[in-house]
Amino acid sequence: MKKIGILILVAFISINVFSQKKELTIEQSVSGQIPFIYPNYIIGLKWQPETNNYTYIDKYRSIFISDIKAKKAKEFISLNNINTALTNAKKDSVSYFYDYEWINKNTIKFGYDNRFIFYNTTSKTIDFEININEKAKDIFYCKENSTFAYTIENNLFIIDKNGKETQITKDENKAIVNGQTVSRSEFGITHGIFWSPKGNYLAFYRKDETKVTDYPIVNVNTTPATLENIKYPMNGQTSENITLGIYNIKTGQTHFLKTDEKSEQYLINPVWSPNETNIILTILNRDQNYAQINKYDVSSGNLLKTLFEEKNDKWVEPEKPAYFISDNQFIWQSERNGFMHLYLYNIDGTLVSEITKGNWIVDEIVDFDKITNTIYFTGTKNSPIENHLYSVKLDTKNITTLTSVAGTHNCILNPNFKYFIDGYSSISIPRVYNICNISGKIEKEIISAENPLKDYNINLPEIGTIKAADGQTDLYYSLIKPSNFDENKKYPVIVYVYGGPHAQLVANSWLAGTSFWLYYMAQQGYVIFTVDNRGSENRGFEFESVIHRQCGQNEMKDQIEGVKFLKSHKWVDADRIGVNGWSYGGFMTSSLMLNYNNVFKVGVAGGPVIDWKYYEIMYGERYMDKYQENEEGFKKTSTLNKTDSLKGRLMIIHGSIDPTVVWQNSQMFINKCIENDVLIDYMIYPNHEHNVGGKDRVHLTKTIIRYFNEHL
Repeated sequence: MKKIGILILVAFISINVFSQKKELTIEQSVSGQIPFIYPNYIIGLKWQPETNNYTYIDKYRSIFISDIKAKKAKEFISLNNINTALTNAKKDSVSYFYDYEWINKNTIKFGYDNRFIFYNTTSKTIDFEININEKAKDIFYCKENSTFAYTIENNLFIIDKNGKETQITKDENKAIVNGQTVSRSEFGITHGIFWSPKGNYLAFYRKDETKVTDYPIVNVNTTPATLENIKYPMNGQTSENITLGIYNIKTGQTHFLKTDEKSEQYLINPVWSPNETNIILTILNRDQNYAQINKYDVSSGNLLKTLFEEKNDKWVEPEKPAYFISDNQFIWQSERNGFMHLYLYNIDGTLVSEITKGNWIVDEIVDFDKITNTIYFTGTKNSPIENHLYSVKLDTKNITTLTSVAGTHNCILNPNFKYFIDGYSSISIPRVYNICNISGKIEKEIISAENPLKDYNINLPEIGTIKAADGQTDLYYSLIKPSNFDENKKYPVIVYVYGGPHAQLVANSWLAGTSFWLYYMAQQGYVIFTVDNRGSENRGFEFESVIHRQCGQNEMKDQIEGVKFLKSHKWVDADRIGVNGWSYGGFMTSSLMLNYNNVFKVGVAGGPVIDWKYYEIMYGERYMDKYQENEEGFKKTSTLNKTDSLKGRLMIIHGSIDPTVVWQNSQMFINKCIENDVLIDYMIYPNHEHNVGGKDRVHLTKTIIRYFNEHL
């Protein structure tokens, strides 16, 4: 197949000096990245409010400060400063700076687990300290009322600056959960506590899981092993019920928005109006194809109006809350026209204008300048594999690109909207931090990290495009050639795959977003190949929704186009192609091994979905619908029906307490293999969840590497 698109950087230096280079170890490639081979970075980089100064943590023992003109930053707060102030206040000292937050121009909040210290940088004294119950989780601070909200087990609490704790909910039934994330953190939901803008109210999710089936998780660390049930709403079964509570700080009373708590529906990303009189809340039906964006009255909980609706025959997935720019107007993000874009609405639901448009996506709203009516946002207007900062004025709709260097950018705007910090990387640039003016001109370089891999015997990836199986759509790939590459030799290939929604593996960022252990494998003589098939993110709804009711089918076809591209190179050994992936990538790996059994010789599938009827409601029903309504689709996508077609060597790996892709998936697969007299390799990681972390990850990586070395 003909290669099109871009090629970005092939190697560090010429082959004739490769013998002088260092070799990565497995341990370095898995757990040693930060001290050995990770680009230099800045911890806790933030703007000081009401100034043009920026601050950051140095070696976890100091906070440094600088302005945009100073050539060198200077120490602003030392660990000794903090401990002197703590001693004077008769409080325990601390041994490091882990994190901090500017509360105002003169006050910094430091967090140490559940201990929070408020330090006055002018008087060099402790304003106050709050120690929260060690069992507390989901901790959220409100600057406006100096109060923390948090959960202990399934109930919600607050504590003020004087240490007075108030329990807001008192549900004894553990299946009633308050203040925590809901809907298994789908739809962009990240938390369940929402302080109002002025601190007079606290909104919170209440999740009723009493009708959700208990799912058994076995803890083998006890003697005998013990059963620890979780709530796991499987496809087609009863789901959770969600309501939104409103707690009045002054009266101590709680009432709930009237959202029909008996319905199995999703309440998505509530947001307060700036004047605290309304809450905008998205109500999504269980079928996930119809959403109402509703306005509720805070004082009564009544529905005031459905402002507008979002519909789609496949799915609707509203992930972003309304972004208020005034009491009467907000910005809404929607992919109603095929790509995620910005729309301006009045508080009465009137559409004022479509702010952005085109065959690219808006990722995040970064900030809004009320004086100039300018929105700052990140998106993919420059390239689907890059992320840049843009500005757009509400009156003209003219978009300005503020980050000019190709790559992936993460920007922090100064509250005065005069400058922004631009941290970025690309395949050829490990990491750079610049101070730019609001027009994008670089005013100062903070750090330009050296290449930490310059002394290692590895190649950086090539990035390019191939055509998808439809013959029209461009797909981005990354290709890492072996160390000491010789085009006259033939090399085995490992296809690393994810392939599912909300993931993009190929990006113009340092190392192209590829895990270090795959570079280790390239160092050992493997070609490493990844292609983002249709169904992956950042390419628009049509591209992503080809998976609807048939997960894996079009994705596999696109992966095979990638294999055809590989086989077009004489240095690829077509008889030694392997595939590896985790989660959706595990599903893809096992699916490819079974459906294209003459293509792949070896596969390692980690945490794989084996049959979508064993997966949870929120994610699974969006892409596959209920199995009662899509029997043909579930039959076609299940790997349980295809075990007898296995020809190559396949290893399945699973964590025994996986709460995401439950262990039942791979156990049912093994059972089918036994039934059909199919030999299979299997590895369990006891007491690990959906992924294997910590020191055990080195063992996992060694297991995968040995399997490919022995069989590929």
